[in-house]
Amino acid sequence: MSEPTSPDPDPQNTPGLEPGGGVAPGDTPPGESSTSEAMHHQPDTGSRGANWMAYVIIGVVVVFAALFFVGYAIGLAD
Repeated sequence: MSEPTSPDPDPQNTPGLEPGGGVAPGDTPPGESSTSEAMHHQPDTGSRGANWMAYVIIGVVVVFAALFFVGYAIGLAD
């Protein structure tokens, strides 16, 4: 069974590294990934009407839950 290999670059084979593992002043350290790649396209959201309908449904559920707990608290107080 072989040992698992690390996805990180091997410091022995990475150009630009100084003996202690640092980089020379002004040199860019090696990176594991880059943020300069093209970003993935974000999918379009639903229509505005569908979004507002979801907000209304969530709001109604929150109001009913709040009324339930208020009623429960009043019931405990009696």
